[in-house]
Amino acid sequence: MHRAPAHVRVLACVIACVAFVASAGVAVAVAQDYVERDTLPPGSGMAGVALDGMPLDVAQAALERELLAPLDEPIAVRCGDARVQVRPSQFVEVDVDSALRHLARTKAEAGLAKRLAARVSKERYGASLPLQIRIDRAGLDAWAAELAARSGTPAVDATLVVQARQLVVVPERPGLSIEPRRAADALAAAIAAGATSVELPVERIEPCVTRDDLGTAILVRRADRRLFLYEDGRLVKVYRVAVGAPDFPTPRGRFRIVRKRYMPTWGNPGSAWAVDMPKMIPPGPNNPLGTRALDLDAPGIRIHGTNKDYSIGHAASHGCMRMHRWDIEDLYERVSVGTPVFIID
Repeated sequence: MHRAPAHVRVLACVIACVAFVASAGVAVAVAQDYVERDTLPPGSGMAGVALDGMPLDVAQAALERELLAPLDEPIAVRCGDARVQVRPSQFVEVDVDSALRHLARTKAEAGLAKRLAARVSKERYGASLPLQIRIDRAGLDAWAAELAARSGTPAVDATLVVQARQLVVVPERPGLSIEPRRAADALAAAIAAGATSVELPVERIEPCVTRDDLGTAILVRRADRRLFLYEDGRLVKVYRVAVGAPDFPTPRGRFRIVRKRYMPTWGNPGSAWAVDMPKMIPPGPNNPLGTRALDLDAPGIRIHGTNKDYSIGHAASHGCMRMHRWDIEDLYERVSVGTPVFIID
C-alpha cells in the first residue's frame, strides 16, 4: 500500500485541525446565539437610549427610566398672568412594548447567518427608533378649555365712582382671551419637543372706554351747595348752587342729563306748592328756570337757572339745583345729553 509523503500528511493534519476548530467555533457561536436569543441586537436603541445586547426586561426598565419617568416632570405653563404646571404623563402614552417587539423582530428577521457574521464583523444591524408617543388630544382639549374658562378675563371699562366725596376714576383694564384649540396645540408641541416650559398664546382684549373717553361728569354735594364739573376724571370747575328745601330735598343717586333746553318754558307740575302759579311761564325774566335747563332722568329734577338769584347757596328749591344765570349758561355749553350726574350729601 502506497503511503503519502510526510509533508502531505502534515498538511492534511493541519487542515483537519483547522476544520475541527472552525466547526467547534461555529458550534460555540450558534450556541451563544441561542443563549442570547432574547437580547436585542447591537445598534438597537430608542430616542437616544442605547439598548445594545440588553435582555428585553432590562431594556424595558431602561426605557421606562429614561423616557417615561421624565414625563412625570412638570412643564411650567404660562398663560397671560396665570402660571400653572402640567405633567405630560397626564396626556401622553409611550408604547414601550410595541417598540421592544419591533427591535426584537429586527434580530429574528436578520437570520442566523447574518447574526453569526455580525459577531465577527461587529456590524450594528439593530434598529434605532425615534420617540413614539401618543397624545390624548381629547384630554388635552378638555384641559385647555378649562384653563381658558378659568384664566380668561373680560375687559373692564374705565368708570367714575364717588370716594371721599370726590369723583374718582376707576381705570380701564384690558381683558385676556384664550382660544382653547391654540392653547392645546402649543402644549402638545411642547410635550413632543420635551420642553420644560411653554407660553400659551393669548389675545389681549382692549376696553371700550378708557380714562380719556370718560368725558364730562357732574358731582353735586348737597351739604356744600356746590356743583363740581369733571373732564375725563379731572376737576375743572366748581359752581355754587341752590338745592332742595328740607320738605323738597334734591334726590341722591346717579342720574344723567336727558335733555338740554335753551330758553325753556316753565310748565306747572300740578304740585301743591304750584297751585297758585300759572299753567306755564314763557322764557323771560319771570321764568323760574332762567335761560337754560338741563333735565335729568329723575322725574321733575333738573339743573337750571333761576329768577331768584338770592337763593343760590341755600336749600331753597323744590328739588332742582338752581344756578346763577352766567353759571348755567357756562355749564350748558360744557355738557351734553348723557352726561352723568352724581348727587350726594
